[in-house]
Amino acid sequence: MTSRPWWAVPPPRRVSHLPDLDPELLRVALDPLPAAAPAVVHYRPAAVGPLGDLVDALLDQLDAVALAMFPRWLPGGEGFDGGGTLGVAAVRALAARTAARSRHFGPFLADLAERGLRGPRRPGGRSRFAAEVRAAGLARVIAQAYDREGCVLLVALSELDPDAERTLVAAAEWLVRHGGFTVWLVGANLRHADRVRAVPVVLPARLADLAGPAGRMTDTGPPPEPAVPAWPPEPAVLAWPPIAGVPRGDSAAEQALERALAPHGWARGRRWNQTYEWHPLGESYRLDLFWPAEGLAVEVDGPEHRGRIAFANDRRRDVQLQVLGLDVLRFTNEQVLADAPAVVDGIRRLLARRRSGGTHPHGDETP
Repeated sequence: MTSRPWWAVPPPRRVSHLPDLDPELLRVALDPLPAAAPAVVHYRPAAVGPLGDLVDALLDQLDAVALAMFPRWLPGGEGFDGGGTLGVAAVRALAARTAARSRHFGPFLADLAERGLRGPRRPGGRSRFAAEVRAAGLARVIAQAYDREGCVLLVALSELDPDAERTLVAAAEWLVRHGGFTVWLVGANLRHADRVRAVPVVLPARLADLAGPAGRMTDTGPPPEPAVPAWPPEPAVLAWPPIAGVPRGDSAAEQALERALAPHGWARGRRWNQTYEWHPLGESYRLDLFWPAEGLAVEVDGPEHRGRIAFANDRRRDVQLQVLGLDVLRFTNEQVLADAPAVVDGIRRLLARRRSGGTHPHGDETP
């Protein structure tokens, strides 16, 4: 009998504690998102207040994620441009037809589609629906954006006082009950909410090798300065997997780089957030930006890449890609946002050099 993949071990639509796993290691393990896995949204609460406030804040953040993904979760929505009266009527009608053929709730989907079309800066753009309706609708929409069966909220735990821990667990249980989410609690141990089941998960050896006992790094050399020991290193709230073909919705740097590249004819052929599969039995890699014919990969590194596990994984990955004949350029978010023309010029020069040497041998093997 074939054993289940590691991400299928925690039961769906339950709250599970995954002991002895580092959230940073799980982030590496889920990039690229495995083909049959649920959509996974990473969450680290900046603060834990009253239960109602925590649920409302989380739903608002998930709502922003869904709007950033528009129109990925609405088949046919790519043809709409602008938030005029006719466009709004058309996108609402499309959402109603989509809901009639699916488990989506029509009024909620139509409202979300209208707000997605109008854009995130529309005043008064918050959902008007009850929290229970929003939770169920957002879980379905996020899963739909990745063409997955379900949605996991991966909560990175820190050490919490008893009341905060119980409140966080209660919020997770509320999302499971009303939204159909699956919740994984990882990081710190649960000390006060003993009703949550612990589900041991064994990662593949290639991932476990990045960390020693209890998820701590082995000695692979120092990370770049400033070193950040855990993910996420700042009070970011939500991070979600990139969608193939477009810059990350939660990366201002990737979006800025795409705007800087778009006017240049020499930049044609680029692919954002594609999975590079070089061998059926080999490890797959998600490349932020890739020119497959030329074999040039460009990585745009946010603060999550400064963690020790992520740093070690990046170095190992780059070596393997170079062995396969690719060139890998890395830029930090700060470099892209501070001087995009310099980043673009560096890409242009290396791309020209790759083109003068002929087509990359694996260039036609990437989907």
